[in-house]
Amino acid sequence: MTKPSPNTPPTAGQPLWMSAAVAGIFGILLLHTLVWASDFLIPVTAAFLGYFVLNRPRRWLAQMGIPPVVAALLFTSVLLGLLLVLLVQLSAPTADFIEDLPGFIEDIKEKLATAGGAVQAINEATVAAEEIVKDADAETVEVEVVSDQGLVAALFSMAPGFLSRIMLSLILMFFLISSGDMFLIKTVQSFERFADKRRAVEVLHAVEERLGHYLGGIAIINAGLGVSVAIAMWFWGMPSVLLLGFMAFALNFVPFLGGLIGATMAAAVAFVSLESTWPAAGVFATYIVLTSIEGQFVTPMVMSRRLRLNTTVVFLSVAFFAWIWSVMGMIVALPILIVIKIVCDETNSFQTLSRFLSDAGQSGPKTTDKVV
Repeated sequence: MTKPSPNTPPTAGQPLWMSAAVAGIFGILLLHTLVWASDFLIPVTAAFLGYFVLNRPRRWLAQMGIPPVVAALLFTSVLLGLLLVLLVQLSAPTADFIEDLPGFIEDIKEKLATAGGAVQAINEATVAAEEIVKDADAETVEVEVVSDQGLVAALFSMAPGFLSRIMLSLILMFFLISSGDMFLIKTVQSFERFADKRRAVEVLHAVEERLGHYLGGIAIINAGLGVSVAIAMWFWGMPSVLLLGFMAFALNFVPFLGGLIGATMAAAVAFVSLESTWPAAGVFATYIVLTSIEGQFVTPMVMSRRLRLNTTVVFLSVAFFAWIWSVMGMIVALPILIVIKIVCDETNSFQTLSRFLSDAGQSGPKTTDKVV
């Protein structure tokens, strides 16, 4: 009997159904792991994305004689400082919004109750559903939210793991950046052939450069959108324009759904605050117009065409990561997809997948292309 060659793949000679079964089991286990370990994987993913973005600036600082540890401390301190500034600046409008939220909901119900027609029927159905829930949860203990706890205490009470995830991400990113090029060196050392080592270096450098350009450009564009939305809401006479502007900035990192969610929330606030239905429609339309200008004109002109992705794949990626990782999944979905796209662009064996992930007007870049 002929013995199999040592170089024969483990799955060679196996029936097709067995290989498919193994792949299916692996996919199910991987999906279960992604959901089960989400509290750990979300900050770890964010830390690695931050590392890829900041590693190139860390090299620039190293050329000026600044050690990696100092650069990592500088980056993490700046990010932590920005987070604290946002918390301080947004604490007052957010606390006011939370305090006014019960009255805000009641005002919406009252206006819907006087709207008549189909809206009246929807309102009655909502009230009936609330009564059923109250009857089923009669033993539930009511908890009063104390409005003077401050934003930090409210965040801890509403989402206990939120700040801990941020700290875990910042600490891990600090260690990654302070290690210098150790991650790159260890990755290269895992390959045996020199050609594979060189290709690994090229791929990692491409990820660092192009992902940094993308996230940096998107952050600047979203900041401009937030300022534009805040100014437009101020012209409409909306309250808490600073909070609405930051909401526009943050939600615009979520493709497709972010703009729609932000427009709906702004219209809901206008529906109560502006004492009329037409201004609420105007606020909604203004928000949509601003996000459409950003998405259809500003971003395509600023961002490299090589990073324009298949719209259907982007939507499915956002939906998938939202399903497994909730809101944070929607934010990191596009950067993860971009990393996959860059790796496929720079790898010969994945050119077919690269063309599939590309926009309709692209045939997929070749590995000999210069990295932009």
